[in-house]
Amino acid sequence: YQGRSYKTYRGMGSMEAMREGQSRDRYFQDRITSDSKLVPEGIEGRVPYKGIAAQIIQMLVGGLKSGMGYAGCATVADLKEKGHFIQITIAGSRESHVHDVIITKESPNYHLE
Repeated sequence: YQGRSYKTYRGMGSMEAMREGQSRDRYFQDRITSDSKLVPEGIEGRVPYKGIAAQIIQMLVGGLKSGMGYAGCATVADLKEKGHFIQITIAGSRESHVHDVIITKESPNYHLE
């Protein structure tokens, strides 16, 4: 879809899961024989495919190390001791991200969506 890869997301309460008989009993609809009488409690959709789990974990670890460096912490114990959270406004959050530029090549660990 639009040049990107997606994974199908389907909750167990979705119509398709119930049609396939995988979750009717979970939602107390196992005695219903007609699909038209099923009452779904979930959704079906798609989520952007982010890649292989090992690569995603590598990006997360790299981000954590970078953040710890910004905070002046060499270990997780240092971060627990020295770190503190501050609350910023929505405007501050937007300002801290890329703005006023058209991204021509996305980084694997940063998406505007």
